[in-house]
Amino acid sequence: MSEPRKILVTSALPYANGSIHLGHMLEYIQTDMWVRFQKHRGNQCIYVCADDAHGSAIMLRAEKEGITPEQLIANVQAEHSADFADFLVDFDNFHSTHAEENRELSSKIYLKLRDAGHIATRSITQYFDPEKKMFLADRFIKGTCPKCGTEDQYGDNCEKCGATYAPTDLKDPKSAISGATPVLKDSQHFFFKLPDFQQMLQTWTRSGTLQDAVANKIAEWLDAGLQQWDISRDAPYFGFEIPDEPGKYFYVWLDAPIGYMASFKNLCNRTPELDFDAFWGKDSTAELYHFIGKDIVNFHALFWPAMLEGAGYRKPTGINVHGYLTVNGQKMSKSRGTFIKARTYLDHLSPEYLRYYYAAKLGRGVDDLDLNLEDFVQKVNSDLVGKVVNIASRCAGFINKGNAGVMVDTNAAPELTEAFLAAAPGIADAYEARDFARAMREIMGLADRANAWIADKAPWSLNKQEGKQDEVQAICATGVNLFRQLVIFLKPVLPLLAADAEAFLNVAPLTWNDHATLLANHQLNEFKPLMTRIDPVKVQAMTDASKEDLTASQTDTGAAAPAGNGELAKDPLSPEIEFDTFAAVDLRVALIVKAEHVEGADKLLRLTLDIGDETRNVFSGIKSAYPDPSKLDGRLTMMIANLKPRKMKFGISEGMVMAAGPGGEEIYLLSPDSGAKPGQRIK
Repeated sequence: MSEPRKILVTSALPYANGSIHLGHMLEYIQTDMWVRFQKHRGNQCIYVCADDAHGSAIMLRAEKEGITPEQLIANVQAEHSADFADFLVDFDNFHSTHAEENRELSSKIYLKLRDAGHIATRSITQYFDPEKKMFLADRFIKGTCPKCGTEDQYGDNCEKCGATYAPTDLKDPKSAISGATPVLKDSQHFFFKLPDFQQMLQTWTRSGTLQDAVANKIAEWLDAGLQQWDISRDAPYFGFEIPDEPGKYFYVWLDAPIGYMASFKNLCNRTPELDFDAFWGKDSTAELYHFIGKDIVNFHALFWPAMLEGAGYRKPTGINVHGYLTVNGQKMSKSRGTFIKARTYLDHLSPEYLRYYYAAKLGRGVDDLDLNLEDFVQKVNSDLVGKVVNIASRCAGFINKGNAGVMVDTNAAPELTEAFLAAAPGIADAYEARDFARAMREIMGLADRANAWIADKAPWSLNKQEGKQDEVQAICATGVNLFRQLVIFLKPVLPLLAADAEAFLNVAPLTWNDHATLLANHQLNEFKPLMTRIDPVKVQAMTDASKEDLTASQTDTGAAAPAGNGELAKDPLSPEIEFDTFAAVDLRVALIVKAEHVEGADKLLRLTLDIGDETRNVFSGIKSAYPDPSKLDGRLTMMIANLKPRKMKFGISEGMVMAAGPGGEEIYLLSPDSGAKPGQRIK
């Protein structure tokens, strides 16, 4: 038997500025399942993580809440830790980047890079908020796009036309923090000379460390030529001060990945048998894997390995990148109730339902994963309750009543048992490759075969026949052994189910190697239901609890019609309504992403509207006023967001835009004042 592997695993650090949601949980569940599989196989696999606790955003939120940044990150860390624990994410250590270990390592790495000539300094000109007395990061500057003229755009790129630019190119810039007009001010900054590592990165990123799709994306950046990376920020800033440079702080993305090292260092300080250098030293033979989302690939596949190389540490063995989470085929939406926090989910449903569903959908690539709530209910109920648990519940009663709970020493299905044994290496390979979906398909295929065999033998019918009791016991003992095999294969995904099954089976915690043996002449404990079906009512309650700014009696989509036309304008006032009736109208700012003609329609335009956390499709009878609909692209308007959807000849319309005028060419879309943002409610 080969020696156990030594593996260190990390997930991306959650930012200590908000709650964990189901999109975040995709990564931590994926990582946890892989780590549990490695431990299940007998390998030394250590899983560390930490809260990412630095940056201007945390400083400003703490100020807004009237507490210190340290209090804020402590509160958030307690919340994050509870969410992860209740989702069965079993970290060996969950730390914080605002820790002494991280301060020491960040300073040490910086000084090694500086002394090796990999740090440059130069003066840069930045916007400065004269009211807050602080330099402004790009995301804290808003203004008018210099290319297309769209207002309220961030300081580095335009969401309307996609242009990128320097913050100083913005027209009419404003501080997003105070609203003040920023002024230009010079400051000395520190830069990591990333181009020094161009050749190393070209080789390393093609060494099998990255998935092919990720390596191809990195190659585009490498081919374009690397630029020096600004690693400093000016006071006031919540973070670590740069050694020998008073008033200068490490940019959050410099010390964040070092937080992986710091969390492990913290664990080593409390665990004498762990050696930090054995995992992070230049000559380390241990394996090191990072699990991350595709939005932070550049930091992990360019900046991070270059920093490690320059400071004399080892580089990752692999960086495992996953896609985004959508819910019901769309971006998570607060108004639809599909922007679901981890705690809201846990208030309604078992964590193992989601763990299994993610496993059943997660391949080894970077494709996005869709949590379809209807499919979620059906799949969990069918696979886990209808297939896996069903085997034990079918067989346990006969063993309990017919043989005092003792499994006989008989294998009534040797070919099927052999098929289970033969499937184990392929399932293990799928787990190892992070192809959880393939592993789940193979496991459920075995469950189908076991259920079909039991149904064919029908012990419930044989039990009624004279002299068939020995056969019934043989069938049911074999069924329980097959169930035990499935539990072994599923344990990395479903640790609670495995623990409950181990209690029923009356065995010590199962390991992967136990799949090669069968229980015989073995006393079982009383069988208790191991898992219940998902009640769709609970899923609906979860989405209802996740909705924001909507009354319980309303939906968040609506029919489309022009708000105002020639005939309506001539009518007398309609009957009075109560204020509560008017207050129920959910009026939102909407960005017209695209306006287009509707084939076969004389009066309609199709509008694609961005309302902040989702996109809506609306048909509006304003074609006569806007014969060239493209002129509406990028414009802000107002819409009623909570009308019931209306099925039309040309499709489903999900809202009503607001317009006024006598009709014909004189119909005018209503627009909010300058500074409004898509998704804002109009009160």
